[in-house]
Amino acid sequence: MTISMDEMIQRVVRYDDLIACRTAFIDARTPGSDKKENFTIIGPGVAENPGQHIHIKVPHGFNVGGARQPAGCVNSQHSHETAEVFLVHSGVWAFRSGHDGKDGEVILHPGDVISIPVNVFRGFECLEGEDSFLFALLGGDDPGHVDWAPYVFEEAAGHGLVLTKAGRLIDTAIGEVVPDGDEPCRPTSMDDVPRFRRLTSADLQAHVIRDADAPLTNSTALAGGSTGLDEAPLLGPDNPSEGIAAGSVSSDHGFHFRKLVLAPGGTIPPHARAECEVLFVHRGSVSIGWGTQKIVLKPGDTATVPEGLQRYWQADETDGAIVFVVRGTDAPAAPQWSNPATQDANGDLAVAL
Repeated sequence: MTISMDEMIQRVVRYDDLIACRTAFIDARTPGSDKKENFTIIGPGVAENPGQHIHIKVPHGFNVGGARQPAGCVNSQHSHETAEVFLVHSGVWAFRSGHDGKDGEVILHPGDVISIPVNVFRGFECLEGEDSFLFALLGGDDPGHVDWAPYVFEEAAGHGLVLTKAGRLIDTAIGEVVPDGDEPCRPTSMDDVPRFRRLTSADLQAHVIRDADAPLTNSTALAGGSTGLDEAPLLGPDNPSEGIAAGSVSSDHGFHFRKLVLAPGGTIPPHARAECEVLFVHRGSVSIGWGTQKIVLKPGDTATVPEGLQRYWQADETDGAIVFVVRGTDAPAAPQWSNPATQDANGDLAVAL
């Protein structure tokens, strides 16, 4: 397949171009939670405000989003119907479990990853850093709705916010009313709390992959065909087709999540994939090329490369790059390499980047 530069640009979301929603959820007016910014990057997400901007609507089998918060800003306790994964891009964050946030807690730093199971109340607070950012993943094309802890409904009611059965957030403080055919949802009560799983701090820690503990290797199918590349499985079962072991959290998510470390000038030769591949640049910069064209991704940028497109990578010559990659399905296929002659005798790309 081929793709034009304009089409590829539509598949790239620059960090500086992210469009935030400050009223995405029912806790938007609660003091301490009123400064958070929510982003829907790929897929519909779970925002309760129909005004939430969706950057890329193409279904991927998973959703990509983000949260940006200043220090002291809290995302209230809630539960999801599909797995929720966070990568800390910047700042220091506390993740807490339980309907009141008191069951367990872990502290995450840049490069750390946490995968939180379904049916668990969780919330998070930015502890350090202004405008700190979390890269987020949710399983499925339709990740369902959010279940909020009882106290969230109580606090929201005091600020005029009502959540309806259709999952729409109504702001009565500015004169909005529940539409005909819809009605307020039943708030979660303490009687509902026992049906949610409880996780201690040790339980939460078992779902964390620390940046320093990512099991980097150059023996995967992708790294073995590249120059200056190490790849680490983070989430997902073992995948012999890619020559990669199970992630530190090996349960099925509907996608695999990997960490790629490219040395300065490191290259991945032309290859195609059978699944959509989403890249998030954590550090450094990387060029993604196809044919005679290329696009440069910098820290905080997200890009989705369509299945079947022959693409090649090259890291910045000075700093290299750290890129986190999402590959669709629980068993992604091996990379489909093009003609090995695209590499010269020194292992460098013969195609100009």
